[in-house]
Amino acid sequence: MNRPIRVLIAKVGLDGHDRGAKVIASFLRDAGMEVIYTGLRQTPEMVVNTALQEDVDVVGVSILSGAHNTVFPKIITLMKEKGLNDVLLTGGGIIPAKDMENLSKQGVGKLFPPGTDTKEIVDYITEYVKDHRDF
Repeated sequence: MNRPIRVLIAKVGLDGHDRGAKVIASFLRDAGMEVIYTGLRQTPEMVVNTALQEDVDVVGVSILSGAHNTVFPKIITLMKEKGLNDVLLTGGGIIPAKDMENLSKQGVGKLFPPGTDTKEIVDYITEYVKDHRDF
């Protein structure tokens, strides 16, 4: 890889709890990735537009509000419309396993619950980018 992996960390909707997103952003930076954090109260459109502008390899959405079955499908649809077909959409938060399965079937990458070892997240992102992105 000729440049660091670029990751966008996003908080969508009215979910105002961003400690986990900031912790993950810090660990990804420590792993050598370039991280852009959107801040709170973003819309799916804002997230995808930022992903385009920042030329990211990964979009990570932190969601604790229970809106995951709305937010992730909207973002993946917008990403496809904008041609971000090789950009990973992943994330984490309070998401039931059954919902994680359904979101995976819609094209969302692996989702991580609270307490996940950060090395697992770093390894997942690194492997995805190595296998799917060409830079």
